[in-house]
Amino acid sequence: MRLAQMARLDGKVAVVTGASKGIGAAIARALAQEGAAVVVNYASSRAGAEAVVDAISAAGGKAVAIQGDVTKAAEARGLIEAAVARFGRLDVLVNNSGVYEFAAIEEVTEEHYRRLFDVNVLGVLLTTQAAARHLGEGGSIVNISSVAATLPVPTASVYSGTKGAVNTISSVLANELAPRKIRVNVVSPGYVVTEGTRAAGVTGSEMEAGMVAQTPLGRAGQPDDIAGVVAFLASDDARWVTGEVINVGGGVR
Repeated sequence: MRLAQMARLDGKVAVVTGASKGIGAAIARALAQEGAAVVVNYASSRAGAEAVVDAISAAGGKAVAIQGDVTKAAEARGLIEAAVARFGRLDVLVNNSGVYEFAAIEEVTEEHYRRLFDVNVLGVLLTTQAAARHLGEGGSIVNISSVAATLPVPTASVYSGTKGAVNTISSVLANELAPRKIRVNVVSPGYVVTEGTRAAGVTGSEMEAGMVAQTPLGRAGQPDDIAGVVAFLASDDARWVTGEVINVGGGVR
């Protein structure tokens, strides 16, 4: 007879930014499966976020969709405050919101730079700032980066720069928040098939074939491949892990 096991995140409350689709949606579902009440944040896709909430609810979990643009301080605060008002506490923040656009150096513009850095970097800072007021001992922050932060991918100078910034910021915050026993870690995905890669025409293309060929495990990633690692870092199983960047890319370095 197997003894029943308590889910790793029972009683916890998690906020996942940019969770209406793709990796963020998979993370929200994984945290809920582990017992967390999950705030599914979205910037514009209310229907997508509500579909994630419906899937979690149908599986017996707790979730709510809350709109908020993480690039705006007031909305980042509002997101976190709404989560605390709804569920009474905050234990986990997953900074997943992000955009990716590639441009050769001749094509880089101020708009391109600001769009990527506002969402990918400023958004992490503002949401973490808001969450830090509510996270207590044992709190966990997981920031989603990319293997592009350390790989010299042509035309990704700005995108890679944002993810390098996320890695460095996370290292600083891990030390800054450690006295309060709040952990900060990074999950750095490789190529993952999502709605975004399909819409961009990457899925099924020669580009995808090239990326898979460079992946030691020989396949593209799936959102659930990332979500499981995030769930581990969010849980007390990772209570002695902070300041780490974990590559989840099938062996890509």
